[in-house]
Amino acid sequence: MTLADVQAAAERIRGAVLRTPLVEPQAIRRIAGAEVLLKLDNLQATGAFKERGAANRLALLSARERAAGVIAMSAGNHAQAVARHAALRGVTATIVMPRFTPATKVVRTEGWGANVVLHGETLAEAAAHAHELALREGLVFVHPYDDPAVIAGQGTMALEILEDAGELDALILPVGGGGLLAGCAAAVAEARPGLKIYGVEVQGYPAMAQRLAGQPVSVGGPTVCEGIAVRDVGELPFAMLRDMGIEVLVVPEAVVEQAIAVLAENAKVTAEGAGAVGLAAVLAFPALFAGKRVATTVCGGNIDPRILANVLLRNLLRDGRFLRLHLEIPDRPGVLADISTRVAAAGGNVIEVSHQRLFAAPSVQTAELELMVEVRDSVQGAAIVAALEAGDYVVRRG
Repeated sequence: MTLADVQAAAERIRGAVLRTPLVEPQAIRRIAGAEVLLKLDNLQATGAFKERGAANRLALLSARERAAGVIAMSAGNHAQAVARHAALRGVTATIVMPRFTPATKVVRTEGWGANVVLHGETLAEAAAHAHELALREGLVFVHPYDDPAVIAGQGTMALEILEDAGELDALILPVGGGGLLAGCAAAVAEARPGLKIYGVEVQGYPAMAQRLAGQPVSVGGPTVCEGIAVRDVGELPFAMLRDMGIEVLVVPEAVVEQAIAVLAENAKVTAEGAGAVGLAAVLAFPALFAGKRVATTVCGGNIDPRILANVLLRNLLRDGRFLRLHLEIPDRPGVLADISTRVAAAGGNVIEVSHQRLFAAPSVQTAELELMVEVRDSVQGAAIVAALEAGDYVVRRG
């Protein structure tokens, strides 16, 4: 993979893929302690960077391959990208998705005109079925990351970042199968030699980091980063990253949730888990990036609204801006009013109340009260707890 390959891909996909902006939110700088530039590829038509590789790969189809049609395996972003660019070129597309794929992603993929086949419980099972269909029906398999044309297409992101960012100390990119990082690293190696490049994986799925360290791959478990929850990384990206000596950082799940919330609240940017891991790396490794000028990508914004809401609420709890309080109270008139008055006097806003007499309380003369209170910060939260304890209430924070 050379810079010329990536530059050729950039020309090939020009007009078919959005040239996304690079922004530098000042609020993110204050929080991260670094100059963080965000490449907003969540603004692509399908909401993710995968369009770059899909557009380049489909542009290279021969007349025979276009007539035969294409097939891909994906649980989301690659599926939509292949479906969209196949439709733009009048090519029939079949997408194999695991049965667990959220209905919204299935509907969106079908909305681009693709034939969706739900098969298998895992990505590996879906991939095996896609290869079987490709062989049986003579379809062209478009791999999400282990394909030179796809990798070159993903590398076009780096060209745009380098053109817009000026001087940089580091470039930080997410790693799933490795195509984005490999393509960008190949471009940067020639276009900006010496620029430090980091990959980022989430703690439950550090497959590339494990492979690069010569360790057996051990991944699994639930994650908000389903877009990079990969067991089998691409062999071509792996070889490229190994040969270039690229370091892959691993970030905790909780920090990814924090990064999603920071982007939403402070940059007004919606990111899926995989799209927030670059910022998560800056937050998780402050000593590595403090005071530096770094670029990363919000590579996807296809997060389920319910998941986004839960992440934001969980972050408010972590930050101490939501208080979950448990009180054992005497079951008599006026107690709830007294508690509400004390909370209000300290500036808190009660947003949820659960009052249980029958099952939780140890005595028929008492009740269990659970409050969810919105506060400005942890200092105000402590003041509310103190005001309740001054009324002889026993308060337990949940």
